[in-house]
Amino acid sequence: TDIYNARSIKDAARLKLARWFNEVEKLGADNFYTVIDTFKTHYDTILNFFVNRATNANAESFNAKVKAFRAQFRGVTDIPFFLYRLMKLCA
Repeated sequence: TDIYNARSIKDAARLKLARWFNEVEKLGADNFYTVIDTFKTHYDTILNFFVNRATNANAESFNAKVKAFRAQFRGVTDIPFFLYRLMKLCA
């Protein structure tokens, strides 16, 4: 959290994440190896957050609302009306 809360640039965040990886690996805790592998897999995407500190949280929230609304109305046959109701709900 300290890395994300600090107002750092992408290169500084890269350095701090690398140091954190090293500290965790020194601990030898097997529980964190999965987390480190996930971070390393998505390293560039995670670091892109530090370019303008933007996330896709709004899009994910909207997607969750659409999925919940769709789950309520299984078997919708009138798709234009469904989209109309979705627009009224989420607009």
